[in-house]
Amino acid sequence: MRIDKYLWAVRIFKTRGEAADACKGGKIKVNGADAKPSREVKPADIITVRRMPVIYTYKVIAVIDKRQPAKNVPLYIENITPPEELAKLTDAHLASFARREQGAGRPTKKERRALERFQNSKI
Repeated sequence: MRIDKYLWAVRIFKTRGEAADACKGGKIKVNGADAKPSREVKPADIITVRRMPVIYTYKVIAVIDKRQPAKNVPLYIENITPPEELAKLTDAHLASFARREQGAGRPTKKERRALERFQNSKI
């Protein structure tokens, strides 16, 4: 089974094209080696997917050739991502992006300076 098709089938990517692009872009590794979209996947392979800011790690349990419902995905792949990687998603520094009202447009010079002062004071 091709890695791009497998990543699509177990719902890591929404489309097979996205999975193939990730492989071509060097964001996918199988057992520590870069993977081309045509790379074959076998049970017990370790797949690393780099999606900033987190690097996800999965273990292949079984190989499938058709896209599966979300409830069946744990039968085919196991998420073994370390907790410290998952903690990056909730990191206060990454979550401190300033929110603006939709349709408010670009910040003025005064607003931008205030945002920069606020962000620099947290670091």
